[in-house]
Amino acid sequence: MKGESIKNKMINTLQPIYLDNAATTKVDERIIKTISSYFNKKYGNASSQHFFGQEAKIALEESRRIIAKSINAKSDEILFTSGGTESNNFVLKGLFFKNKNHNKNQIITTKIEHDSILDSCRWLEKVGAKIIYLDVNSEGFVDLKQLKKSICNKTLVVSIIHGNNEIGTIQNIESIGKICKEKKVYFHTDACQSYTKTKINVKKQNLDFVTLNSHKIHGPKGIGAIYIRKGIEISPLISGGGQEFKLRSGTENLPGIMGFAKAVKLTKNSDIKKMIKLRNKLIKGILKIPFTKLNGPLKNRLCNNINISFKNIEGESIGGHLEAYKIYSSTGSACASNTLKKSHVLKAIGLSPLEINSSVRFSLSRFNNKKEINYLLKILPKIVKKLRKISPIKNILNE
Repeated sequence: MKGESIKNKMINTLQPIYLDNAATTKVDERIIKTISSYFNKKYGNASSQHFFGQEAKIALEESRRIIAKSINAKSDEILFTSGGTESNNFVLKGLFFKNKNHNKNQIITTKIEHDSILDSCRWLEKVGAKIIYLDVNSEGFVDLKQLKKSICNKTLVVSIIHGNNEIGTIQNIESIGKICKEKKVYFHTDACQSYTKTKINVKKQNLDFVTLNSHKIHGPKGIGAIYIRKGIEISPLISGGGQEFKLRSGTENLPGIMGFAKAVKLTKNSDIKKMIKLRNKLIKGILKIPFTKLNGPLKNRLCNNINISFKNIEGESIGGHLEAYKIYSSTGSACASNTLKKSHVLKAIGLSPLEINSSVRFSLSRFNNKKEINYLLKILPKIVKKLRKISPIKNILNE
């Protein structure tokens, strides 16, 4: 009992190790400092004509310019939204309703998209859209031949996620963009997870729409953006005062927008390299544990994503035991973690129900460090060993 008491005391003194950055990231202190004055000093409405309003308008347009520049777009091609979910809904629904009388009712997507895309597609099917759900291989990559074959004269848009939120697969959007341009169909990519972690160039990659958000890159929650290539017509989903080029009405969230732009400015290539090193170290260390499997690719993977199946153990049990040590991970996409639904992404890459249930996702940020990874690699094998001893499915380990 005394030994257990000492152990609990040691755990209570530990600093939390947050490894669920694909769900959300902590806001950088420098961003908090930047945006604080926009709550109580520079609080004007950017649509107002007086000094306070014009001060807000200047800050708004400078933020728009920063985000546009980061993907080689023009400022008036960036619209601010409440986040990735709204942006994804806006693209698919706005495009469909704008073109519903033009005999363009087909949308092509994949089986591993974010729920905001898949649920939008299911909703659109009820009002006349035809949806093609592309397969992916065991690493989560789209078959470009299948994509090319699926496009027809009724295809309106191809929507394919750039960096997958669960398994980290980075699609070759330049090749996809080339196919879409040749076939003269729109191309949209959800880049919420990949933005600032890998290069996005809307011109080089032939992108018509790009979904972006702030809270995956240490900016505030509740703010995102959508790139819409100039000249494309799309129906607004929100009506009102005509803000955001009359495409997304509502008073702009200036503190959020300022924080979003600051987060983009603070991104450094050295942070990406650091996360890659930590990611590789963690993958290598975990795969030393018997009966473990990496889900997703080794190459062309998000710099901060690790998804592992631990044979014979429930991922939730591993997560719960890790939390006792103040290590925070995820058993799947945070957007669906309040349901009992199995991961559609892991199912699409061919995992069995047992493998899906045994999966844990660790996602890094620039604030993680080598010491934290070493500690996880010290604790995790002990947890796995303990859980396997009490697992009712012992025969699986003898396959």
